[in-house]
Amino acid sequence: MTHTDRHSNTYPLNINGVQRHLPLVKVQPDLAIAVLNILGDTELTEAAAHALNERMAHISYDTIVTAEAKSIPLAYALSVHSGRPYIVLRKHYKSYMGEALSTETLSITTGKPQTLFLDAKDHAAVSGKQVVLVDDVVSTGSTLTAMRALMAQAEAKIAAVAAICTEGDTAQWPEVIALAHLPLFPLSA
Repeated sequence: MTHTDRHSNTYPLNINGVQRHLPLVKVQPDLAIAVLNILGDTELTEAAAHALNERMAHISYDTIVTAEAKSIPLAYALSVHSGRPYIVLRKHYKSYMGEALSTETLSITTGKPQTLFLDAKDHAAVSGKQVVLVDDVVSTGSTLTAMRALMAQAEAKIAAVAAICTEGDTAQWPEVIALAHLPLFPLSA
């Protein structure tokens, strides 16, 4: 059973001893979600990176891969904790990116198609390597699908998928190494 806590219209989240109260935001007429935003939250980001690094200690991988933008602090912190480099799949092409690989996905937050790019330098860095795909929240899987497609184009091997939280149906994400699960909040009409 889903519930909210004493903070009206919030959902409690504890990551590695760090407590937050996530705001519930209506995303459809009959549905709200608990929104996790780690941008600027160094304490939560560090706690999550530490816990994910411990959970992935048995996994052999070379590089951390994330998509722009909200999960960049997590990838950075995980890079510091693990001693492995990270790369960011970009949402916009810039000329310095060279012959970039690209793939399109449908953004859950905007409802519009979005393109992700892997620049030439990073392509060379992941080609033939074991990578871990990292996101803050795996919800619909659209970003994850796009990241997987780019890694296939780059001939990288996916060693694991990690996130702070999964969302929605827990059975949908058995392969994701996650620290918590966020339920969906149906709204009555």
